[in-house]
Amino acid sequence: MRGERTVAGPAERADAARAERADAARADAARIARLSTRCRLVLLEMIHRAGSGHAGSSLSCTDIIGVLKFDQMDRRADRSAGDVFVLSKGHAAPAWYAALIVDGDLPAEEVGTLRALDSRLQGHPDRTRLGLVDVSTGALGQGLSVAVGRALARRLHGRDSTVYCLLGDGECQEGQVWEAFLYAGAHRVPGLVAIIDHNGGQSDGAVADILPLRPLPDKLRAFGWHVDEVDGHDHGALRDVLRRRDRERPSVIVAHTRKGRLGPDRVLLGGSHSDLPSAAEYAAAVDYLETLLERDS
Repeated sequence: MRGERTVAGPAERADAARAERADAARADAARIARLSTRCRLVLLEMIHRAGSGHAGSSLSCTDIIGVLKFDQMDRRADRSAGDVFVLSKGHAAPAWYAALIVDGDLPAEEVGTLRALDSRLQGHPDRTRLGLVDVSTGALGQGLSVAVGRALARRLHGRDSTVYCLLGDGECQEGQVWEAFLYAGAHRVPGLVAIIDHNGGQSDGAVADILPLRPLPDKLRAFGWHVDEVDGHDHGALRDVLRRRDRERPSVIVAHTRKGRLGPDRVLLGGSHSDLPSAAEYAAAVDYLETLLERDS
């Protein structure tokens, strides 16, 4: 009859709910992408002003850290109860410091103190200087072992929190890393998420040339871990795999990335591991990133 309203049925309501969730997920991914671009600007300023630092290695994991810091991790004031972040590839510390500054946990004035004497922002994370660092790292290959221990301690104390460990692919050539993978898989350690920044490069060249890891996902599955592979620069995809991880055993994400990535069509210094950009290269990178922010605002 004229004037009657059509009432949506169960299928239509379900479709509408799915569409609403998809829109919200896209909005969240876009928000994290903007914040990650701001992190890139901050970390590059840090390294430029310090005159040293691993720009390429920091840029490859900026999106991973962005998803963790701005979406996934519970970083409550009571550090004994919240989630734990272990940056095993400690030379990428500028990416973590930048996320802390962008999120308001550190004052912006500290951007000029990277690697300075007595600074809280050392070249590798130092928990004795900065309380926002959960684990001091820098000696490659040790972070996952510490993360396993922290996850076990949380289980013993009945804490429902997660330990996240970000590794480089180069350090996955070390035996201690595989001992930790073996132990955690065999004991089905819950509340543990490892993310491998698989950018394909290390200090002396390409990982595939120095000591290949392939087939990396198959090896990790054989060690008893839940394994996902993802584009490490796709904020939505990273968010999805983190949310659907196996909560009854350890999970590892192989995140395929590009060393030195600034954005979809730009890589700094050809993906160098630790080269410093010149003043002109730094200015060009800043201009590119600011253009991205203006486009996406």
